[in-house]
Amino acid sequence: MTRVGVWLIGARGSVATTAVLGALAVRSGAAGRTGCVTERPEFAPARLPEIGDLVFGGHDVSEVRLGKSAERLARAGVLPAHLPRAFADELDRTEHGLRRGLDHASEGVRRRDVDRLEADLREFAEREALERVVVVDLSSTESRPGVRAEHTDPDALEAALDAGTARIPVSSAYAYAALRAGCPFVEFTPNTGPRLPALAPLVERSGVPWAGSDGKTGETLVKSVLAPMFAARALRVRSWSSVNLLGGGDGATLADPANAESKIASKARGLEHMLGHETDGPLHIDYVPDLGDAKTAWDHVSFEGFLGARMTLQFTWSGYDSALAAPLVLDLARLTARAHRRGRVGPLPELAFFFKDPAGTGEHGLAEQWRTLTSWCAAPEEEAE
Repeated sequence: MTRVGVWLIGARGSVATTAVLGALAVRSGAAGRTGCVTERPEFAPARLPEIGDLVFGGHDVSEVRLGKSAERLARAGVLPAHLPRAFADELDRTEHGLRRGLDHASEGVRRRDVDRLEADLREFAEREALERVVVVDLSSTESRPGVRAEHTDPDALEAALDAGTARIPVSSAYAYAALRAGCPFVEFTPNTGPRLPALAPLVERSGVPWAGSDGKTGETLVKSVLAPMFAARALRVRSWSSVNLLGGGDGATLADPANAESKIASKARGLEHMLGHETDGPLHIDYVPDLGDAKTAWDHVSFEGFLGARMTLQFTWSGYDSALAAPLVLDLARLTARAHRRGRVGPLPELAFFFKDPAGTGEHGLAEQWRTLTSWCAAPEEEAE
């Protein structure tokens, strides 16, 4: 495969900055590939685009330049201190390719907004002579809108766009533009994005795949291993309580209960499925500014064994979400580009391994998701679809 574009929504944010700088460092040999799932030998048959062949652009509403974002992450300990300086020129070149995004405005999305986003994608592909462009949503978590006609009816959506009254999620406006430009889409957040029902006919007409949603990087990753273990050993989980402490921009965004609603729902959705029964237990997300770019999750699991014996399991997960998420962004861009090359259309259940709320499948157990993913990548090209 030749050069593949990766268009990042939220391109100056922590995850996007880490992904771009990480790809530059990997390409030059200045950094290893720890955390990059697709660098494992199981993925060699898939003929994925090389990390060094990825070209980055994106939308953002922030005015903080990419290089400054990288310097801030280095001061916080997320990135090695020398990397922003070592790749300052390359970050500046990427910065020149970024475009102004859409604010989460309440006045409605207009057709000219979508037209502009689409034009940016097409200009990027032409300017960089790219074989294809994968759009990845890394923007802030949105509040859930009330259901309106334009959310479910394609004709109503078109009419609302013409009138400038479309109250669709901004993430869905980005997805709409990507579909119109013929670009595969990755919804790495819990935002609505391409899941908006009114976009379903456009997905089919555009002939592109999409993957999502909500990247699985920390606590939910652990849950997707432990919950199937309890079920397989016939141990009944009575309650599973979770507390998540976040700093940084994500924490500030999720401090708003309206924004946190979709994240909490996404994190909780698979647990009942994996356990095979309902279970009690609250799930909290709390903003702690002092944590900066770090996050900590603490879980308390109460379970019942033979003859009703009551036992508990507790675990703590602490880390930098950007360092956990960035290599997955590179993985998903490579895998989604492969699906596009193979002519896939619509949601990609094979990529459930990467998501809390996977599209196209109800499977949440990590081991089964891994088998599905690696089997798809190992299949001969003529059998891959």
